[in-house]
Amino acid sequence: MVLARSLLRAASARRRRVPTASPPGGLLGVAPLVLPVFPLPELTFFPHTLLPLHVFEARYRAMVTDALSRDKQLALVGLKPGYEATYAGRPPVYAVAGVGEIVRWERLPTGRYNILLRGAARARIEREIPADTLYRLVALRRLDEVPPTGDARPRVERIRVLCRRLLVALGRPRQLLDEMLRDGQPPGAVADQVASAVIPAPALRQELLETLDVDRRLERVAAALEELVRHIRGARDPGDRPR
Repeated sequence: MVLARSLLRAASARRRRVPTASPPGGLLGVAPLVLPVFPLPELTFFPHTLLPLHVFEARYRAMVTDALSRDKQLALVGLKPGYEATYAGRPPVYAVAGVGEIVRWERLPTGRYNILLRGAARARIEREIPADTLYRLVALRRLDEVPPTGDARPRVERIRVLCRRLLVALGRPRQLLDEMLRDGQPPGAVADQVASAVIPAPALRQELLETLDVDRRLERVAAALEELVRHIRGARDPGDRPR
């Protein structure tokens, strides 16, 4: 099953602890920040997550080289549906991006890169900056979360329970997502990590990235998990069900 394979890959990548260094300094201010932007199809970059990427296009290899020579910061944004016709140019992207820092990198003999991004913040793209670079530059403004209005622990526990049910339905080890579900994390971080690892629908992931209200995000993640469990259980061959 595609979902099971993607879940395993994502959870394996996220078992590594996110580096504990503070977020990139430029993201702490309120003024717009100009960054290179990496548009990718069907991919959403959440705060509190690690994202491994293999960079092979010439324009984005140049982007990584330039970022490594400066502050290592990048914005990653999803391409809107229908991007294929203008992919080689400047296809339309969503207004909200994930911003993070390259925390590990390897330049291959071919000139390609393997990089690991650490998500630091959500940001709204305010405008594209004219530039003579091969890649695109944008001005972004950081988006801050709306904290929970009350005790979020019941909502977080509901997500934990649903994640375990999902793993059981997939026939996977119950501890596979323990790292992202560990105690002591901010509720918004739990929602972001689970959404990044488990939610398969690109449109829903983008909606969750744009959802600043943590209460609402927790509810949407829990509802999506419930739907996934129902779908997997319903798709199971009746002959395989326990008797």
